[in-house]
Amino acid sequence: MTAQPARPRLGLAAWSAALLVGALAGSGLYLFRFAEGTSYLSDDPQACVNCHVMREHLDGWQKSAHHAHAVCNDCHVPHDFVGKYLAKAEHGWRHSKAFTLNDFKEPIRITPEDLDIVRANCVRCHCEMVSGLAPAHRDSDGPVDCIQCHSAVAHGPLR
Repeated sequence: MTAQPARPRLGLAAWSAALLVGALAGSGLYLFRFAEGTSYLSDDPQACVNCHVMREHLDGWQKSAHHAHAVCNDCHVPHDFVGKYLAKAEHGWRHSKAFTLNDFKEPIRITPEDLDIVRANCVRCHCEMVSGLAPAHRDSDGPVDCIQCHSAVAHGPLR
């Protein structure tokens, strides 16, 4: 009979690390399922009201002229594949952290980076209408700001 080589045994540190990784992965998957995480991969505006603070924005959008022509993602994320899902991932991380830790301000405010995305999408959709106006309507040190004058167009008046 030949002797079998001894199999290396996992130490306490390896078992602890495996247990920790498993617990984190399991918790993450549970929270993703509980928070309906896959809904955020779609273009369905109902995904945006998984968080109660967005209800007023959805209600305003449903009464706006944009309701017939655009959903949330048409305005709030870039339109290239990589940019869209990078933005969705960043939004998901930021929003889930803010709502889990309850460290968001009300009323919620759009970030400057996300406002740039919205402005670019305004111009993208309305390029024929604004192509002659855009250069004349820049503020002194920034891009065209459609939202400055048209803030109630996509969501209706808030409050």
